[in-house]
Amino acid sequence: MNNPQTTSARNLATLIQKRQLSSLELTEFYIRRIHQVNPLINAVVTPCFERALKEAREADAALARGDVRGPLHGVPMTIKDSIDTEGVVSTGGTQGRSHFVPDKDATVVRRLRQAGAILLGKTNTPEFTLGGVDGLATTSNILFGMTRNPYDTRYSVYGSSGGAGAIVAAGGTAFDIGSDFGGSIRSPSHACGIAGLKPTTGRVSRNGHIVDYGGVFDSWQQLGPMARYVEDLIYILPIIAGPDHFDAALQDIPLHDPSQISMRDLRVAWYTHQGAGSVGASTEVHEVVTRAANAMQDAGCRVEQRTPPRLMEATELRTKMTRADGNLWQKRLIEKYGTVVPGPSRRFDYPPADPADFYAMLEQQDRIRTDMLQFMESYDILLCPVRATAVPKIGDPDDWTTLSGASFTGIYNLTGYPAGVVRGGASANSVPIGVQVVAGPWRDDRVLAVMSFLEEALGGFVPPNL
Repeated sequence: MNNPQTTSARNLATLIQKRQLSSLELTEFYIRRIHQVNPLINAVVTPCFERALKEAREADAALARGDVRGPLHGVPMTIKDSIDTEGVVSTGGTQGRSHFVPDKDATVVRRLRQAGAILLGKTNTPEFTLGGVDGLATTSNILFGMTRNPYDTRYSVYGSSGGAGAIVAAGGTAFDIGSDFGGSIRSPSHACGIAGLKPTTGRVSRNGHIVDYGGVFDSWQQLGPMARYVEDLIYILPIIAGPDHFDAALQDIPLHDPSQISMRDLRVAWYTHQGAGSVGASTEVHEVVTRAANAMQDAGCRVEQRTPPRLMEATELRTKMTRADGNLWQKRLIEKYGTVVPGPSRRFDYPPADPADFYAMLEQQDRIRTDMLQFMESYDILLCPVRATAVPKIGDPDDWTTLSGASFTGIYNLTGYPAGVVRGGASANSVPIGVQVVAGPWRDDRVLAVMSFLEEALGGFVPPNL
């Protein structure tokens, strides 16, 4: 059997459909792997192994009859614990949902299961995906504790899709679905050396996510695939994309084929500093992004080192907007789910903004979006870091994540642009460093095409020694 720890989900699906590998064999392999690695990394918090084995047997029986359910027939997956899964506890990391069993799947889960995928279990997330235990700088909550990096368990996986990133990298699942409110797919992908995509806002439904769609922050939240290889993101995205008649932001925009993108025709801007007031990238991160830019130039792209406008302003604006009502929107989540003991990072002592000031923030957000669109008229692709530094140790007091401009991700939630991460190298401590690839709205195909190119040019996924 091909080693499922290092085989793509797409190839596993092909092997199953050709009956060169059974779904039961594959499911049993991943269950054994989870038992092996999970005590070390604490990534899978709610397994559903018996159900998975039952569904794997059913998938093999169906295949024997010539019945193929879909492109993921018999392929095991895990799902972030903030996403509803019918019949399986879905806590979202909050005490009020510690025994909550949804009666239906989130849209993305339903579509994956209809395509034949089998759920192995749920992966760890901070409470509501909105910040874990203060001072740890890794995915954590009061229900399940903290998740550790499979490359070195002393190190962070960031968040909020940290459990997803860790178990995918550790080879305990074929793929996962994460969510991204400000970098929550991209930061764990960077930390765990895997590929992750935050699609364009309006591409993938947020229905069934603990912080779903609508409201002031509607454009900020996206769900997307996380896997070891870019080919799996390309394979999975069309399965989960498209209108569902719940999420009102969804648009029926064609998803173009990444294989049709010509590298030499792309106009590329790259940057490792966000302007005055930001910390800028460390030497290690700067070198990784520079290698990516050089690879694009060698492929015939027009490459320029140029920073988009108003990045630090956008970062500061996001902070102001999330606190503008004194964090009462998070208090409503606590009340909605009956959480008596919220996590220690929940704060409600921020002074609420004056309504006039808040309306000014909304207008400022729109101006930033316009300026970014005008900047993108000159470029097809942006390359930049995910975080300013290589991944820190858990609880490291010198972690730059506390400093202004340490994250390069939030601006692309504010704009809703597609943004992905692929492994670009490793730190001196052998923990991965990712490169962020961004394109204009609805050009997910460009992001995926460049990620695929960089995966090959820079080496791509390297399994941890775990």
